[in-house]
Amino acid sequence: MPLPRFVSIVLLATAMTSPAALATDELPDLGEAARAELSPQLERKIGERILNEIRLREPSYVDDPELSDYLNRLGARLLAASADPTADCYFFLVRDNTVNAFAMFGGFIGVNTGTLLTAQSESELAAVLAHEISHVLQAHLARQIMREKQSSVATMIAMAVGVLAARSNSQVAHATIASAQAGSIQAQLAYSRDFEREADRVGFQTLGQAGFDVRGMADFFGRLQQAGRVYENSAPVYLRSHPLTVERMSDMQNRAQSAPYRQVADSLDFQLVRAKLRAQASTPQEGISEFTRQLREKKYASEVAARYGLSYSLLRAKDTAGAQREYDALAALKPSSPLLAGLAAAIRFADNDPVGAATIYRESLQRYPQSMALAYGYADALLAAKEYQQARIFLDGQLQLRSSDYKLYGLLARTFSATGKRLQQHRAQAEFYFLQGQLGPAVEQLQFAQQAADGSFFEQSAVDARLRELRRLQAEEAKQRRSGFQRLQ
Repeated sequence: MPLPRFVSIVLLATAMTSPAALATDELPDLGEAARAELSPQLERKIGERILNEIRLREPSYVDDPELSDYLNRLGARLLAASADPTADCYFFLVRDNTVNAFAMFGGFIGVNTGTLLTAQSESELAAVLAHEISHVLQAHLARQIMREKQSSVATMIAMAVGVLAARSNSQVAHATIASAQAGSIQAQLAYSRDFEREADRVGFQTLGQAGFDVRGMADFFGRLQQAGRVYENSAPVYLRSHPLTVERMSDMQNRAQSAPYRQVADSLDFQLVRAKLRAQASTPQEGISEFTRQLREKKYASEVAARYGLSYSLLRAKDTAGAQREYDALAALKPSSPLLAGLAAAIRFADNDPVGAATIYRESLQRYPQSMALAYGYADALLAAKEYQQARIFLDGQLQLRSSDYKLYGLLARTFSATGKRLQQHRAQAEFYFLQGQLGPAVEQLQFAQQAADGSFFEQSAVDARLRELRRLQAEEAKQRRSGFQRLQ
């Protein structure tokens, strides 16, 4: 990741927050005082801005609703068993073969795809997420950045740049430090030993409370530590930002040994997600060859997952007949998963049968109503089948439940566009941009909506009111940006 882009992401996110909330002559020590200065609301705002920049500008960001659904279901299970089940965390994937995970401001947790492929069990993957959730719940990033009693906002921002760069890509960390002229950040690139021990302890408890095998934490970190010994100069990225010590490993092992034995089977979704990631990591033909070999030699952890991987690879190769044949073979095993339903619908869609795809999506949503991947797929199939009224009714219902989902607004804009409703199209497109942090394009869309002549008086009034609101936010952010960069000088 080139340095200027990552630095600009963090600087933009921080400079566009309220300087008054960040400004202080002397930053506080650890604990509640840190929370008072860098409140959860402000952390969330910073985190949202960073994530929006990553979504828009980082090619390695994984925009796959099925993978996102799975990761967030797993994270939600852990959060529900944590000390703060009401905490708000969002998990996202970065396409990178290295093993890494990192917690950003506001509960946004990134996970490299290499972490999912390296974990040998779902409990091991859950252990990584539980550890990162603990960093969030204990406000470690905010406390780490602020504990040095830095005397200026500029230094705090520089430290944030260095820490977040190390979390997501350790290769740019040293360059980030040099560019910020903040050599003292070097000691802050990894969480302190106290913070790591605290995350171990809290994460271990969460892992057990969520019903996973607590041995997964020691097993996964132990494997990484062994890899670090074998490849001294290319240790897993996770170990560089979360350094393990003999004391920590011993503590986790002792805790696992003293806990009651619990054998926990992996979920089918865990195996399916890994199969999908393996298929995406290769060409369609390579995927076909690999999954065919697994099935022929019966070398797989899950036959359903292996057949899913083969069917998905055949679909990527545009062999819809072959994909359907392999899907029928795995369906005979009577598995159940939203990912399998999504594959069945995708095959119908690729075979120019959007009506059939919509039927599968609709029936599957009755079983998996929380699956956003199925919701997006259903709306897309309805649009392809020209069922515009049904699509609008469905999307309106989804937005009643998920009013901050920008993808739903994007689909709604397409629905209005197909039916020639220009004002409502631009109004929905404005919300699509706004929810991604793009105020300029959102304002422009509302201006287009004002020029449309197909809206009622009430619709035009709503557009005018929303435009005034976004222009006010735009002016405030411009003022904050000027103030923030003046502080950096």
